[in-house]
Amino acid sequence: MIRLFKHYVPHAVLLLGLVDFVLLFMAADLAWQLRASQINIAVGGFAQRIWPSLGFAVTIQTAMIAVGVYGLDALRSLRHAGARLLVAVGLGIIGLAFLNFLFGAQAFWRSTLAYSMVLAIVLPLLNRLLTGRLLGAEAFRRRVLVLGAGNRAERLRQLSERPESGFVIVGFVAMTDAAPVIDTSINRAAIANLTKHVEVLAASEVVLALEERRNSLPLGDLLRIKTTGVHVNEFASFMERETGRVDLDTVNPSWLIFSDGFSSGRAISGALKRIFDIAASSLLLLLTAPVIALFAALVKLDSTGPAFFRQRRVGLYGEDFDVIKLRSMRVDAEAGGAQWAVENDPRVTRLGHFIRKSRIDELPQTWTVLKGEMSFVGPRPERPEFVGDLEKQLSYYAERHMVKPGITGWAQINYPYGASIEDARHKLEYDLYYAKNYTPFLDLLILLQTLRVVLWREGAR
Repeated sequence: MIRLFKHYVPHAVLLLGLVDFVLLFMAADLAWQLRASQINIAVGGFAQRIWPSLGFAVTIQTAMIAVGVYGLDALRSLRHAGARLLVAVGLGIIGLAFLNFLFGAQAFWRSTLAYSMVLAIVLPLLNRLLTGRLLGAEAFRRRVLVLGAGNRAERLRQLSERPESGFVIVGFVAMTDAAPVIDTSINRAAIANLTKHVEVLAASEVVLALEERRNSLPLGDLLRIKTTGVHVNEFASFMERETGRVDLDTVNPSWLIFSDGFSSGRAISGALKRIFDIAASSLLLLLTAPVIALFAALVKLDSTGPAFFRQRRVGLYGEDFDVIKLRSMRVDAEAGGAQWAVENDPRVTRLGHFIRKSRIDELPQTWTVLKGEMSFVGPRPERPEFVGDLEKQLSYYAERHMVKPGITGWAQINYPYGASIEDARHKLEYDLYYAKNYTPFLDLLILLQTLRVVLWREGAR
């Protein structure tokens, strides 16, 4: 993993993305040279072609990120990658046309569009064919030695066996005499020199996965391993890095307090976030006002009751506010009290199914963003009726309210829609990761990935 602006990006994804960017730049330049030779005009110097080619590469790759070309499904399957790449190139061409309108005519974008589109699909697919196996090979994965042979070690073993895993476990060391869960583990007493053992295995990282640290923390061993240049990590931090969430099974208050995160230098980032929210919500309200008005009328025609509904939600610092949405359920949907939404919920109206799947029902929330009660990106605000129970049953649930709630968030793009205590627990792990590691870069990544969720209808219920 490589850490960019406090967010971890897998080496394989970063390498694949960099190669894709170079190939997209080449596609734009080759398309221009091919077209120039066909119509018998001078190709021109490289300096003349660099900016259009960069514009093409940045626009297409932004669309690729947005539709999930670098997501897990696309990394595992060439078919998924090809399908999403087609969508990305289509969206990218629309984006290029818009840029062409804003900045004036560019012969490159206009006359070489067909060639550049084809090359932008073919070259990245060839990249995946040629490098896909290499990226998944053991030589491109970090070599990890696990100190521990219990349930935590077993969780690491299962994580390492996932196709998208960026590490391979080279060994397990049982640090106590308790019965090991990992049968292949070696007892610490059988290893004369643990530092030498790490060197022989060519491990690049050692992860401490002890079930109980009291009287078993191998400080001497860890210090010697650390001084040899091998990275030493503890279980909670390793899980956060590899999964993009805070593991509630193992985290404790001291880890949250002393680990990196919850930076105090958020004043500038917060100001930039608010400026973006105001500008984007104003523009979005202006552009979507006809759509909101149309569907408000359709909601009124489809079922009895108001077009909009207000609902109390818990926001920043636990303060309540009203969220506004297009009504997608019957007016008597909660006559018996607040309820979790369920799959194929019978309370949803005929039109409600469509506006929930397409997220049109959430467009009026943009007004809440403009007022400052919500942001575009943040933990999803929950209802007060549920928050009280969730805070009693889930540790650290109140900490998610230390950042402003959002329309979309890290949990929404990483975890399917859920409506239970267990689902709330999983989403909390992602929300805590966002609260701990928030940067404008992570916000941008979430906004781009939200397009993937909407396009492929992931999570809506």
